[in-house]
Amino acid sequence: MDALALSRLQFAVTSMFHFIFVPLTLGLSILVAYMESRYVRTGDEIYLRMTKFWGKLFLINFALGIVTGITMEFQFGMNWAEYSKYVGDIFGAPLAIEATVAFFLESTFIGLWVFGWNKISKKLHALSIWLVAIATNLSALWILLANGWMQHPVGYVLRNNRAEMVDFVALITNAYGWLKFFHTVLSGYVIAAFFVMGISAYHIIKSSNLDFFKKSFRTAAVFGLLSSVLIFIVGDFHAAEVAKTQPTKFAAMEAVWESQKGADYHLIVVPDTANERNVVEAIGIPGMMSFLAFGYSQAEVRGLKEFPADGRPPVMATFLSFRTMLAFGLLFLILTFIAVIISIRDRLESNPAFLRIMLYALPLPYIAAQLGWIVAEVGRQPWIVYGVLKTSAAVSKSISNTQVWASLIGFTLLYGFLAVIDIYLLTRNAQKGPDNDLSAIVKTAGTQEV
Repeated sequence: MDALALSRLQFAVTSMFHFIFVPLTLGLSILVAYMESRYVRTGDEIYLRMTKFWGKLFLINFALGIVTGITMEFQFGMNWAEYSKYVGDIFGAPLAIEATVAFFLESTFIGLWVFGWNKISKKLHALSIWLVAIATNLSALWILLANGWMQHPVGYVLRNNRAEMVDFVALITNAYGWLKFFHTVLSGYVIAAFFVMGISAYHIIKSSNLDFFKKSFRTAAVFGLLSSVLIFIVGDFHAAEVAKTQPTKFAAMEAVWESQKGADYHLIVVPDTANERNVVEAIGIPGMMSFLAFGYSQAEVRGLKEFPADGRPPVMATFLSFRTMLAFGLLFLILTFIAVIISIRDRLESNPAFLRIMLYALPLPYIAAQLGWIVAEVGRQPWIVYGVLKTSAAVSKSISNTQVWASLIGFTLLYGFLAVIDIYLLTRNAQKGPDNDLSAIVKTAGTQEV
């Protein structure tokens, strides 16, 4: 492999590994903030125990997310210097705001939350974790607005052989970026919900701390159902935006080869990329693809053959990732609906088979989130900035294969080591369960008022 292929592989490895931790942070921060708010409002000590237990798992995940995220930015200067030189005037602005505003807010108040037990009032302490949750999601917003610009560049001009920003408002109001933000954070909420439900299911099966984990399960189930419903709504808008702004990606997502008006949506499709056709198209819904993409059933959907072969993304990877992600989304909607019904009716203990399903389903939202990023990034190829700069022109000119191989192996070993630590810490603390010494927990929570 040449330096370009190796750099792409390295960025894929580091970004996908980093994104194991980010979505759980997005969702679990909100759940922990809700749990502590319930404790402050009701005085129910079980919510305090929930805050402590799930908060510990949140902090472990948060720490690994910080460490794995640092290497991402270095790659823009080392592996992708031509990209940074060409669009750094635009791409750097939201990343700078993320670091100086959102991350600063996040790191400040997480310190206050960790070390503020028994030192500040309960209300102020609860407020600090809400500010962490807000800052975490704001951090995601600025990063995804930057990525949204790469997907649909706006507010720029090509001048002096580079892209220069002329309209910052256009960047921060880019519809593609906002849809990507909501789609991504909602996937994080689903991950957090399944994380809490999966661990809770494990303990309920073992009849361990039943009241604690039944309440945790019910809280996460409601959160997961709302998030699953919203992600379908946002996903529909997002797909329509892709059809409008990235027709090659949309055609690859749905394996559309020929441009057609009134395009049908087929539930079963088997692409034949070598011959640029589909060998199977079954269970079609007339005009549905046109309707989903453009709002009316006779709209024209552009096919892949309308674009040059070197301007199309890898079809099979994009298509399979999108269809699998969609199937997972439907599964999450069904599972969270059942989870809400069973938990509200207090029938969790009498449904061990469903609890085992929820335990084994814990990694599925992680897989779905990774598939979503494959659709987004592989589906954008061969462009690193859609329609503006090709990936092949963005790689650094001064790096060698040996240098990239060395960094790739180094990152893989480091991240593998961190993964072992993370899995060990999360598993050990999740299996251990919450602290049952209520008097100690209440003491550390503090009663001091500002």
